[in-house]
Amino acid sequence: QLRLVESGGGLVQPGGSLRLSCTASGFTLDAYAVGWFHQAPGKGREGVSCISSNGENTYYVASVKHRFTISRDNAKNTVYLQMNSLKPEDSGVYYCAQAPPTWGAQPMCGPPANYRFLEVWGQGTLVTVSS
Repeated sequence: QLRLVESGGGLVQPGGSLRLSCTASGFTLDAYAVGWFHQAPGKGREGVSCISSNGENTYYVASVKHRFTISRDNAKNTVYLQMNSLKPEDSGVYYCAQAPPTWGAQPMCGPPANYRFLEVWGQGTLVTVSS
């Protein structure tokens, strides 16, 4: 069974940090781009950050640049999202997803119309930024 499992969400004060993890089971992630997607309450899903299969190319949505860092450890079959300087508007559910073969970071994260092609999704982890 192909699964992605997210962890690391929680409650944090504005300005704080969290590190999210996305671990694959049933398959290896090293051949695929992987991304993190944010869904705020009452809103659609948005690509926050994606990373290519070899880790050399990354994409960040403008609102998280210089605050969030995506990385991957293919030996651990895991992709991370380090979130610093968190803001209340960063609250919501964060999902990770695996791209189809040969996709890079930007096409995976950028156009919402591409999200339907993403083959495996995790169940999400909740992040709440509040004082």
